[in-house]
Amino acid sequence: MRYVIQRLITTIPVLFFLSIMVFSFIHLIPGNPAEILLGQDATPQAVHALDAQMGLNRPLLMQYLGWLSNVLRGNLGTSLVDHESVSQLILQRLPVTVELAVGTMVVAILIAFPLGIAAVMRGRVSEFVAMFAATIGISVPPFWLGILFLLLFTVKFHLVTNSLYVPIWQSPLKNLECMLLPCIATGIREAAVLLRMLRSSLTDALGEDFVRTAWAKGLRGTAVTLRHALPNALVPVLTAGGLQIAGLLGGLVITEQVFSLPGFGQLLVQSVFSRDYTTVQGTALVAALIVIIVNLLIDLMYSRIDPRIRTDGGMEA
Repeated sequence: MRYVIQRLITTIPVLFFLSIMVFSFIHLIPGNPAEILLGQDATPQAVHALDAQMGLNRPLLMQYLGWLSNVLRGNLGTSLVDHESVSQLILQRLPVTVELAVGTMVVAILIAFPLGIAAVMRGRVSEFVAMFAATIGISVPPFWLGILFLLLFTVKFHLVTNSLYVPIWQSPLKNLECMLLPCIATGIREAAVLLRMLRSSLTDALGEDFVRTAWAKGLRGTAVTLRHALPNALVPVLTAGGLQIAGLLGGLVITEQVFSLPGFGQLLVQSVFSRDYTTVQGTALVAALIVIIVNLLIDLMYSRIDPRIRTDGGMEA
């Protein structure tokens, strides 16, 4: 708990610095939201009046302090385009992206771990096959796989219906039908990254003294790999997986676009194009907060996987 409290305290200046960056950079985007909302035929008087109504004619420092004050009270503001609460928009879109990210990582783990373990246990042929598959997985863009899956399984063979997104609590089967292909399309690339990391980490762990001692005691190769080498190889794999999850939450916008999923990334991109300052600021800040939370959870999992690691950074005797 002390470690968690310390980490949460250190996030305060990080979030403060990020809030300044987010607020400053969004105002560097060319274009005026009022002009976009009113159209090209709007008069300067109408644009000026709408700027005053939205508070965009005030100095940037005053705008930032007002926005920060609202954020500290849990109010991310109101969308300049949709005129809805930014918090509500995020709550509507974030579960879609979280579900897609979790499904992607489940697919990645189901592919990467069997291939990675087989690569170090079954000889050169299995290792060549695993690394060849990893190279292909990294080289093929997820959006191209998504389009290919739609053409094959939806258009040609009619195995999957390209239906609109349905929440899992409304219909688990329809939700699985609309989320299966995008999860596999993005999961293949993430599996390739995990596979390379797991294979390298396992190879290093199998060369340690404790593994040679286990073999000298007569343990079988499977028991040595799964019970002794694998737990010690998971720490760098966890680090890579945590970064992948954090990146997926903001990097799935193309997959969401291909499969028409109303996700968090799509909301952010649409807000940038429409110059919706408050929505961009709110979504970017929430994305940064999610990354910090994911990193904290990954750090806490280290000590569970490897008991030698303590949360204060030391090693048990």
